[in-house]
Amino acid sequence: MEFKILKTMQHTTDAIKVENITFLYDDTVVLEKISFTVKTGELFFIIGGSGCGKTTLLRCMTGLLEPERGEIFYFGKDFLNNDSREREMLLKSFGVLYQSSALWSSMTIGENVSLPLEQYTRLDKNDRREIVALKLAQVGLAGTEELYPSELSGGMKKRAGLARALALDPKIVFFDEPSGGLDPVTSKEIDELILEVRDTLGTTMVIVSHQLSSIFRIADRIMVLDHTTKGIIANGTPHQLARMSHDPRVINFLNQS
Repeated sequence: MEFKILKTMQHTTDAIKVENITFLYDDTVVLEKISFTVKTGELFFIIGGSGCGKTTLLRCMTGLLEPERGEIFYFGKDFLNNDSREREMLLKSFGVLYQSSALWSSMTIGENVSLPLEQYTRLDKNDRREIVALKLAQVGLAGTEELYPSELSGGMKKRAGLARALALDPKIVFFDEPSGGLDPVTSKEIDELILEVRDTLGTTMVIVSHQLSSIFRIADRIMVLDHTTKGIIANGTPHQLARMSHDPRVINFLNQS
């Protein structure tokens, strides 16, 4: 009972507020006037068909792309219209797991996970080593510090990428297709790991995905983007939208066999 109360409390405030984000590639509009919020501790999925702007939106939210206009707030702080020092402080509160895991092949797993600690903290080598061991154990990879990415399976690479994303104890973690390229069993294991991290640490999770199994398994809420309208066509729980949406595009996407 206490655990359920904690989760309810986490969902009472906004971790993220996006207002009227518009993004163009050259003169082509990809996203137009995108607005939504994500609650603290929420597992929030951004979904939609190919070319709808899911990854572009994620890159705008993590500072890799600059939108044409609009605002993004993290825990009430303006991300886009801020000086470099304040923006860097906000970036330190993020973790990102890229679709390919983006591990450096020439570095050991321990060195990969340690990178954010070296970049953003003044911790000495021993303290960094302890944190790396803790984070790897947290994702089920204890004892893999000296291995190289080439020695890991696809699922293990995802776990290592997540350990690195968690290195700074972020308040928000962004995922780009965390189950991409994985078999169904490994995909389920990654979903369960994401859920465990959220429930243990209260971390807000924003996930770009097209994997229906993951969406129905762990999402608290989903937002559906559409490439024709360049915007949001649905926002709600996956089970509700699959049954009750009046938009055939949403019904077709969520009820694929």
